Amino acid sequence: MQVDGKDIEKFCDILRKGGRRIVFTNGCFDILHAGHVRYLAKARSFGDCLVLGLNSDASVRRLKGPARPINREEDRAEVVGALDSVDYVVLFEEPTAEALIAKVKPEVYVKGGDYTLDTLPEAKIVQSYGGRVEFVAMVEGRSTTSVIEKIRREKEKK
Repeated sequence: MQVDGKDIEKFCDILRKGGRRIVFTNGCFDILHAGHVRYLAKARSFGDCLVLGLNSDASVRRLKGPARPINREEDRAEVVGALDSVDYVVLFEEPTAEALIAKVKPEVYVKGGDYTLDTLPEAKIVQSYGGRVEFVAMVEGRSTTSVIEKIRREKEKK
């Protein structure tokens, strides 16, 4: 289910009062692949409820370049939101998820194993209120960039 960013703080307070342990992750999730599915399932295993912060189209363009995203935010939100592991999807515009994390205050913040505490700007916020950061190993050879490059190579062959 998609939740408006303006309402997410109150929404998470209600979940917490109901005894739910909130896990948060974020990303572009432009072309969904097995690596994403496995990552999100693992992230969800750290708690009772997974809130996914999804980069808006403008945010993806700033991060990945003018040719991205391949899929628009509405479609990306619908696809990741349909996964059993994802309970709620919230779009965000900023370059990092810091402001959204400050609202959600997850007990656990999950990111891919290609990050470290030192390279993750959101880590300080999570640790400031007593939350913890977990890193999940990425599935080798699975990335949106590699999918796009494979498609380009195949197109060039023709």
